[in-house]
Amino acid sequence: MKALCWHGKNDIRCETVPDPIIQHPRDIIIKVTSCAICGSDLHIYDGMMPGMERGDVMGHETMGEVVETGGEITSLKTGDRVVIPFTISCGECFFCKRGFFSGCERTNPNHQAAEKMWGHSPAGLFGYTHILGGYAGGQAEYLRVPYADVGPVKVPDSLTDDQALFLSDIFPTGFMAADHCNIQPGDTIAVWGCGPVGQFAIKSAFLLGAERVIAIDTVPERLALAKSSGAITLDFKSEDIYERIQDLTRGRGADACIDAVGTEADATASADSLLDRVKVATFLGTDRPHVLRQAIHCCRNFGTVSIVGVYGGLLDKVPMGSAINRGLTFRMAQTPVQYYLPKLLARVEAGEIDPSFVITHHASLEAGPEMYKKFRDKADGCIKVVLKP
Repeated sequence: MKALCWHGKNDIRCETVPDPIIQHPRDIIIKVTSCAICGSDLHIYDGMMPGMERGDVMGHETMGEVVETGGEITSLKTGDRVVIPFTISCGECFFCKRGFFSGCERTNPNHQAAEKMWGHSPAGLFGYTHILGGYAGGQAEYLRVPYADVGPVKVPDSLTDDQALFLSDIFPTGFMAADHCNIQPGDTIAVWGCGPVGQFAIKSAFLLGAERVIAIDTVPERLALAKSSGAITLDFKSEDIYERIQDLTRGRGADACIDAVGTEADATASADSLLDRVKVATFLGTDRPHVLRQAIHCCRNFGTVSIVGVYGGLLDKVPMGSAINRGLTFRMAQTPVQYYLPKLLARVEAGEIDPSFVITHHASLEAGPEMYKKFRDKADGCIKVVLKP
């Protein structure tokens, strides 16, 4: 089969690799009908994530048609259309039973490597480094799905692939970002990063009852899309974000702040972000947490900072003194997609939201390497790419 494979920094290739096979009775094989390039894939593309090996198949936003099932699979059959959560979860362990599927204790065969980095291991993920299991990803013609009696969800015929695909990751992630804010009537929510996850965080904040959403970015197309969803938009290259949020909230600060950027904050945003970039380049740091610093300072006393942007290692000069003295709450996670997906599928079916609004580009799998670069460079108005194998 054809698949997009990692070969080093900024080197993604469309290659022929062996077809996946059933390895366990709880597996299924799907023929991929749609997959997407995620912003967190760009962290791998840019060489920010350790644990990749040459030839690894990329991708964790995937859906398709079941073509083969393991002997223990009774909930799915050949021909079913399914969307696949990016988190691989057993459904039986301490965390899965509590709805914390992304903390699954059983699905990362390389848990010892994760434990060395983070103290404990989260769940395995599709196409996202050997530290998180080394599972082949879904930017391919076929995908093996382990624990398929827990993860995949059937897609009704009434929904197109474009409407269902993002239930695999970015819609649940954006929704979780807003859900973590404990939104009350009248709240103002500030969202840093108007990429696809940020766009879903904006939509979700309004769905959950926010009165105002402030969207922060600098890319015109992203700001325009955020504005079309009802957000107040701020360009961080032309405005002082802290001062503007102070003005908009009469000096109180935002009720909650969402970091939908993560480790690759724009190095031109400020002096501290440029210093972060220098530290990463000279191996004196692992991440660039400018956005997190700013979100903390812009959050009101006893407000919430919700973090869904991906960080990989250690953060430098995070203003914990501000957070502690002002009573901030931090909420963050890899999204437990299995918890959110059925609820969000119901919202899509009810017409409350059409997730396809973020798509700007469709392309073939063979065009994947070119689309990675276009998405990373934000060229041609690119906000979200869907690939059709």
